Amino acid sequence: MSSNYRLLSRDEARVLDEELMGERWGFSSDQLMELAGLSCACAIEKTYPKTKFPRIIFVAGPGNNGGDGLVAARHLYHFGYNVSVYYPKRPKGLSKLVKQLESIPVEILERMPSVEEMDAKWDVLGDSIFGFSFAGDVRPPFDSILDDIRKIKIPIVSIDIPSGWDVNEGNTSGKGLLPHSLISLTAPKLCAKFYTGDLHWLGGRFVPKEAVEAYKLVLPDYPSSEQCVLLSNDPPAPTKL
Repeated sequence: MSSNYRLLSRDEARVLDEELMGERWGFSSDQLMELAGLSCACAIEKTYPKTKFPRIIFVAGPGNNGGDGLVAARHLYHFGYNVSVYYPKRPKGLSKLVKQLESIPVEILERMPSVEEMDAKWDVLGDSIFGFSFAGDVRPPFDSILDDIRKIKIPIVSIDIPSGWDVNEGNTSGKGLLPHSLISLTAPKLCAKFYTGDLHWLGGRFVPKEAVEAYKLVLPDYPSSEQCVLLSNDPPAPTKL
C-alpha cells in the first residue's frame, strides 16, 4: 500500500463514524452498513470470481463489522454465489439483516463448521468478526473460532481489519487472522501498514468532501460507478491453497 494514504487510528475511526451518523453529515447506521457491505461484495466478486470461487462462507461478529458481512453476503447471493453465514451472537439491532438473509434464502449455520468442513464445502471465507472498535483479548466463542479459521487452507478475506488484530498495532498477540485479502472501509486503519497479504481494497464510496478535509484523508478516485478501488499494486491472482 502506498505510504501516501492517511491511516486512521482506532479513536479517529470511531469519531469519524460517529460524525458520519450525526447531524453533521446525516447518515444512518443502516445506510453505512449497506454501502460498506455492497462495496465489500464488489471487492470480493473482483478478487474471487464465482467461476472459480462459487461458494463463500461468512463468519460474522456481533457488531457493525458483522453487519457489513451480512450485507455483503446478501449482495453476493444476488451476484450468483452460493453463500452461507455463521453468526453465533445476534444482537437485536441487526435482526433485520438476518431476516433479509433468511428470506432469500441464504444458509445460516447453527454451528461453526470444522476446519475440514470449511476446506471441503467452501472456496472463500469472509471474516467480518471484529472491526475497528475491537480491543483487548478475544473472548469465547470467538477465540476458538479464530483458532479454527487460522488452520483453513481456503483464502480468507477480512473486512476493515483482520479479526484479532489491534487496530493500531496489528497482530500483536499472534492470534489474529492472516487474510489473503483485506477490504478497508472509509479509509485504511493504522494496522494496515502491517498487512502483507495479496490484495488490499478500499470500499465505502460515501465519505463527504468535508470529512475528507477535516480528517486530512488521502483517498483514491473511484472510477465510473465502481464501489471499491485496489490500493495494492500488481496484484497476484488469488489461488486456493
